[in-house]
Amino acid sequence: MPAKKDPRLARAGVSGYNKPKRTPNHKTKSHVVVAKQGDQIKTIRFGQQGKTGDKGNTARSRSFKARHGANIKKGKMSAAYWANKVKW
Repeated sequence: MPAKKDPRLARAGVSGYNKPKRTPNHKTKSHVVVAKQGDQIKTIRFGQQGKTGDKGNTARSRSFKARHGANIKKGKMSAAYWANKVKW
């Protein structure tokens, strides 16, 4: 018998844990992810709607990483980690 699918995945509209998805119709946030680390699970919305990140080493991306460096280091359970990974 297959394991029951977590209702948080369906509610967020993602295909699995730690798989971010764009949310173009959300009022303020551009992405959502259901983060899982160990047995801890959390739904995280991140990214400013309408703003694009810079995947290159630009002044904007360096500023973002400098501003949010401490939060990025917190790992998969922080919005800054996912914004850094997906948008920057």
